[in-house]
Amino acid sequence: MRHAIKAMIFAVYTFVGISQAADITLSTLTPSTDASHILTLHGPEGRNSISRLDIEQSRLYELSLQHFEGLQGRFAGVWLEDFLNAQGIGQVETLRFIAHDDYTIFLTSEDRLRKRYFLATRFDDKPLTRKEFGPTMLLIPEDSEAVRAGTESMTTWIWSIKDIYLQP
Repeated sequence: MRHAIKAMIFAVYTFVGISQAADITLSTLTPSTDASHILTLHGPEGRNSISRLDIEQSRLYELSLQHFEGLQGRFAGVWLEDFLNAQGIGQVETLRFIAHDDYTIFLTSEDRLRKRYFLATRFDDKPLTRKEFGPTMLLIPEDSEAVRAGTESMTTWIWSIKDIYLQP
């Protein structure tokens, strides 16, 4: 019984620590007015050029975390599902993300139900640049500490996103 209580206390402290690592708040930043193309959304009806303005029309959030590649600070952006809804995209079975270096990940609808994905567009209040793994990056705030500790896979984190494919 004592082991069970200790395990429960450890789990609670671990959960609280992870939650604090990804301190997520509504942003006070003004949404971007930059209509420059930063990524392409590929769907059944063709391609759409997406700008920071398009992405940030959803409610902006900020979170503090240390990215496993070294960036540490405040990231601002939108929840992936909010972005998809703002683009008029209903239920999509799979999303394929492609980075500028051709790294690719796939997210199924089940993946997106299990965890919340964050589409970051800014770092420390400034637009993400390619030097900072921009212009957009996909983060999983709830996994940030576990990824840095090596207990959770980093393979679904992607940065320098250039294309998102909607696959039925």
